[in-house]
Amino acid sequence: MFYLDFGAPEGDGLQYAMAAAMWTDRARRVAQVARNLLESRGKHTASPSRYDALVIGGGHNGLVAAAYLQKEGLKTAVLERRHVLGGAAVTEEIFPGFHFSRCSYLLSLLRPHIYADLELKKHGLKVHLRDPHAFTPMLEEGVGGGPPRSLILGSDRAENRREIGKFSQKDAEAFSGFVSYLEKLAAAIHPLLDAPPVDIPGITSGSWRKRLAAAKTLKPVVKCGLKLGRNIPDFYEITTAPIMKILNRWFESEPLIATLATDAVIGAMTSPSNPGSGYVLLHHVMGELEKEKGAWGYVEGGMGGVSKALANSARSYGADIFTEKDVEQVLVDSGGAAKGVALKDGTEIHSRIVLSNATPYVTFKNLTPQNALSPAFLKAVDQIDHTSPVTKINVAVNKLPNFLAAPTPDNKPGPHHQCSIHLNCESVDLLETAYKEAMNGRPSTRPMIEMTIPSVLDSTLAPSGCHVVSLFTQFTPFHIEGREWTEQDREAFADTVFNWVEQYAPGFKDSVVGRDVLTPPDLERIFGLTGGNIFHGSMSLDQLYLARPLPALSDYRTPIKGLYLCGSGSHPGGGVMGSPGWNAALTAMADLKRQ
Repeated sequence: MFYLDFGAPEGDGLQYAMAAAMWTDRARRVAQVARNLLESRGKHTASPSRYDALVIGGGHNGLVAAAYLQKEGLKTAVLERRHVLGGAAVTEEIFPGFHFSRCSYLLSLLRPHIYADLELKKHGLKVHLRDPHAFTPMLEEGVGGGPPRSLILGSDRAENRREIGKFSQKDAEAFSGFVSYLEKLAAAIHPLLDAPPVDIPGITSGSWRKRLAAAKTLKPVVKCGLKLGRNIPDFYEITTAPIMKILNRWFESEPLIATLATDAVIGAMTSPSNPGSGYVLLHHVMGELEKEKGAWGYVEGGMGGVSKALANSARSYGADIFTEKDVEQVLVDSGGAAKGVALKDGTEIHSRIVLSNATPYVTFKNLTPQNALSPAFLKAVDQIDHTSPVTKINVAVNKLPNFLAAPTPDNKPGPHHQCSIHLNCESVDLLETAYKEAMNGRPSTRPMIEMTIPSVLDSTLAPSGCHVVSLFTQFTPFHIEGREWTEQDREAFADTVFNWVEQYAPGFKDSVVGRDVLTPPDLERIFGLTGGNIFHGSMSLDQLYLARPLPALSDYRTPIKGLYLCGSGSHPGGGVMGSPGWNAALTAMADLKRQ
């Protein structure tokens, strides 16, 4: 659901008229480009009928897999259902002149070796680092006649101490130790990210030669254990415990605890008091940008810039990449092996192997012939948890939000505008209440909101003086008390979100000229994210490592010989990381060499 509002308060008519004229002209130019592309489509979208490898879905993991396969000499093609590449890592001009990272919106987790191997900087990837990185304003009466308090966190340790010291001197002194603790645990995970899980069946059965070969898959686990050393108990605790158990041991001030707890539930239908929320926090701090650990940034031109750079890299090696190629079914031969795909237009494309960047559910329930899979396997696929709490709202505004806690009435950005801005996140009770409402089948009445404004650092995203705002909100169920979302429901929830933003930044609602509301069912319909889950499946303890997405599928291979999973539903999971695509490509190539 989206709308565009050209209404303006009295006195702003000229500004809006000029903006409307500019947007109209831009729309004409965009339409002309689209016509030119349509005229030339027949020359560029015809695909050969045979490849060594086919990749279903042009999301970032599929593009990573395609680049590595092609780099090793396998003639590879990517078949993307939509008109634009990128899957969830995509840039779309929803309103003329406003370019949004429509789904995924921040970069940090992309593995450094992929960044280097595929020469992504050479192929156009540019990232704007954010510092500071977190801003939590509070709703309260001004203290001593001043504005309400807020908490800003960044890379400057002295500044962090000053900010946290407004709430607790004890916490101010403890914070740097906590950051070091997280960094040590996160660094130990890296060997596990860049390799498939341990081959348990291979180690426990077969000839001694096969067992010896399978034992090599233990190497990343050993590396992880050596890096952890005496911190192994801490690692076990953070991956299994509720994050509140850990945070309450380190800190006492509510705004700091709640801000950190937010990153332990972001994208997950869980609460800070639930077991496993500690791992969600760890997953979100284990990345790096420009060799800065834990850093997050905005991709210039939006998240589609990642996908564009990956596609450019894959093409540079010779891969073919097609949009608007909707796969109907994986073709399976009489021996139970994949032999290519059939498109919805009836075209068949044959290949030696097929990699699916779709979710496991879509891959096995929609794309694979059901008679090629056992009833027990299909039942297990049905039980994969795809629950999502997320509604993403993309907003076009004609001025920056002006927060009561950090006033900027001149419409010039302050350091806090480049942060992840946490609204309704100043206490853990707010997060718990929002979660419980969604678990009872109702959208949260005071939703958790993570606001980002990438146009503060990237002026290419919006017209001069205007901005694009991303509102990543929780908690919303897939069904509202058992029924489907209606347009009225979408509007009502978006209004609830906007009303809360208005509490923190009066005037926000008047600045809105367009909004695009994506509830969990919309995320499923548009981006193919089963259940609306941005990770292709919940990052819960029962769906990680050896059990991601199922114990029988943890090595990227499937019951169909030659069909592999390469999306975020596989180990190590979600985020714009690239590891599932990398690991799946290596697995597929190793199998081909053994044939």
